[in-house]
Amino acid sequence: MILPTFADIEDAARQIAGAAVLTPLIRSDALDAACGGRVFVKAEVLQRTGSFKFRGAYNRISRLNGDERRAGVVAFSSGNHAQGVAAAAALVGARAVIVMPTDAPALKIDNTRALGAEVILYDRATESREAIAARVQAERGAILVPPFEDPFIIAGQGTAALEAAAQMQGVGGVADVLLCPASGGGLMAGAALAMGALSPTTALYAVEPAGFDDYGRSLAAGRRMRNATSSGSLCDALQSPEPGEMTFAINQPRLAGAFAVTDEEALAAVAFAFRWLKIVVEPGGAVGLAALLSGKLKLDGRTALVIASGGNVDPEVFVRAIG
Repeated sequence: MILPTFADIEDAARQIAGAAVLTPLIRSDALDAACGGRVFVKAEVLQRTGSFKFRGAYNRISRLNGDERRAGVVAFSSGNHAQGVAAAAALVGARAVIVMPTDAPALKIDNTRALGAEVILYDRATESREAIAARVQAERGAILVPPFEDPFIIAGQGTAALEAAAQMQGVGGVADVLLCPASGGGLMAGAALAMGALSPTTALYAVEPAGFDDYGRSLAAGRRMRNATSSGSLCDALQSPEPGEMTFAINQPRLAGAFAVTDEEALAAVAFAFRWLKIVVEPGGAVGLAALLSGKLKLDGRTALVIASGGNVDPEVFVRAIG
């Protein structure tokens, strides 16, 4: 197993420059007051395709050679990775096939198709997305672009934290804590590598949906633990069955802990972000904010960096949150 390094994140930043968006770091007095400290939010909701996932997808797909681009790519995702892969593939002229669950938000399925990808739907409860993707690989010779178990993917995701650390320095601040959404752990792993090099005193926390706290349980057990189910949370982007082998190897020695938030706490964070930060965040992208707003982590005057990882929320869920 070859793990990425901080140098790989720096290389990824050069690779995606001009294709990915340099997303802003935002804050508000209302958020600081609600959390009892200073809070800076890395707004990856404003990234291309509406989430951080474009970073890793483009870092991987833009490196394909001519034969690989002609063969195309295949990926499996509930939505954000799907859109990132579809967009990156279109930019380099490669075909994309995306295996998506039938219960993925309709917005994410529609957006993935609109970006030019072929979508194959499957039932989470009875079918294996990995098996379907493997069949596409075998039949078409397509290149698999996994959601997190790939050094180029992890390095690409880490550029979000690379940027955030530099932006924090630009405003004269150092984050005491970082809160990052975690599912398979690719963004968390990239952030851990970046912050370890640029802000080593920052305590790193993964945040997950309640009932899908595989990272928290894995950290406590010292080995990877699986979730009991593969669906059932409004945080649809954070329902991977277990941490990745590669990502857990990076995260286990670096994380200070993990928090789990309920769907209602995530929805409250979505509403807060809309009202006070003026950004649209999906529930899975808002879990870091939810951990602070719900008091799971008390700042007591400290400074927090939160990654708002995605904003691809179905209208019905968004209306429920802000209503």
